[in-house]
Amino acid sequence: MGGRCSRFSFCSWHNTKFSPAARVPSSDRDSRGGVAASNTDNGKLNGNTADAFREYTFEELRGATSGFVSDNIVSEHGEKAPNVVYRGRLPDHPMIAVKRFQKSAWPDPRQFMEEARTVGQLRDVRLANLIGCCNEGNERLLVAEFMPHETLAKHLFHWDAHPMKWQMRIRVALYLAQALEYCSSKGRSLYHDLNAYRVVFDQDGNPRLSCFGLMKNSRDGKSYSTNLAFTPPEYLRTGRVTSESVVYSFGTLLLDLLSGKHIPPSHALDLIRGKNFQALMDSCLEGHFSDDDGTELVRLASRCLHYESRERPNAKSLVAALMPLHKGTEVPSYILMAIEQESSDSSLDHQKLSLGPMGDACSRADLVAIHTILEKNGYKDDEGVTNDPSFLAWTNEIQDTLNFKKHGDSAFRSKDFAAAIQSYSKFIDGGTIVSPTVLARRCLSYLMTNMLQEALGDAMQAHEISPKWPAAFYLQAAALLSLGMEADAQETLKDGAILEATKNRD
Repeated sequence: MGGRCSRFSFCSWHNTKFSPAARVPSSDRDSRGGVAASNTDNGKLNGNTADAFREYTFEELRGATSGFVSDNIVSEHGEKAPNVVYRGRLPDHPMIAVKRFQKSAWPDPRQFMEEARTVGQLRDVRLANLIGCCNEGNERLLVAEFMPHETLAKHLFHWDAHPMKWQMRIRVALYLAQALEYCSSKGRSLYHDLNAYRVVFDQDGNPRLSCFGLMKNSRDGKSYSTNLAFTPPEYLRTGRVTSESVVYSFGTLLLDLLSGKHIPPSHALDLIRGKNFQALMDSCLEGHFSDDDGTELVRLASRCLHYESRERPNAKSLVAALMPLHKGTEVPSYILMAIEQESSDSSLDHQKLSLGPMGDACSRADLVAIHTILEKNGYKDDEGVTNDPSFLAWTNEIQDTLNFKKHGDSAFRSKDFAAAIQSYSKFIDGGTIVSPTVLARRCLSYLMTNMLQEALGDAMQAHEISPKWPAAFYLQAAALLSLGMEADAQETLKDGAILEATKNRD
């Protein structure tokens, strides 16, 4: 099936003039270089404006949870939890999570509403987003997207058939760091009581950070419910949560991922200082990761757990450190997690479609992630003599053309996107060699420099050259999303996902 854009001729799209209102202002771009994910649903665009945060009545939520029956409790500690979480259903949302607070948790209704509305403005594919609340009488409830595949604590500490794979553990760490980076970029750098129970998995097996921990409680940030052995040292001194405290808690999560156990940081740091960190590693992971990768993750954990809070990395640094460790990006999370995907029909049109890493990045217009993937993949998706310079370099003209590509690749690698556009354009204008990957790289370079129509043109041209390449569809979607054309982006993502599913199946 062709992409929505590709149903029109390349020339007609390339010459179309979009109104300035269709362009995405820089203020709407998140710290990862992409458009803030305001039109996402389980990692996919829904084609409509993101669900606005709204207030529900207590009766609506009582009905949604079947009267708050115990069968609908999804809290780890059931009815004994201080604030119980239920699953539920609403007419406009097939599945929701409803957190019902104890009567004394939020005595000030105005503060509760201010916090809920602020957190409710956040929208990102790395979060289990807050979509509503109830502030009626003494009742305080939050309504969030429901994540059906339980918590990180369940998958790490209480797994049934298979331990979590190394690739998936790195993905969890990276996606959580991206969630924290997004929240920091929106002025919500504090996260209360970050732990393995706050990480939940969506229908595609992707980890998300629960929005509930973003709510500052009624004691003005003086909240830490975990065992004191796991609390940041400065919290023990001041009783307050800071952004550096959140990074410390992230370090304890890295220890969880490394060991498969909830090890007190002091004990783990003793092992690290004694260079006995092999004793820290989960024995189930033996032989499944390189020593270099393991050492890097241990080093990052020790930096996060530094006693002096000012010596800890920030969220942006966490993302940068974890990106090179995130390998096997083409494997969907549901496969790594051994989650069976449901399908109501055997035909492709009705199958459960899941976006791979490239599709996921393009669905969020996450330009930094797209750059990483294109750089990592190199030219493996080009076919024929395009990938064999030694065969082609038999004339000075062709050698000059290849030099333009070489200069473009160097600029692209160093993120000098203006220079990359210039060199790639000379390569393409030469017309001697055809490369969809060069078009994809110039497409991203155009997106990075806010030349959105040109980016769309390159993505469509890559599709014309390589019609069975899912990345061409996905890049079209990223360009369309940046142009404000969400419905067209959704259709193009769907076409790319269908093509990718067919290739994986074959």
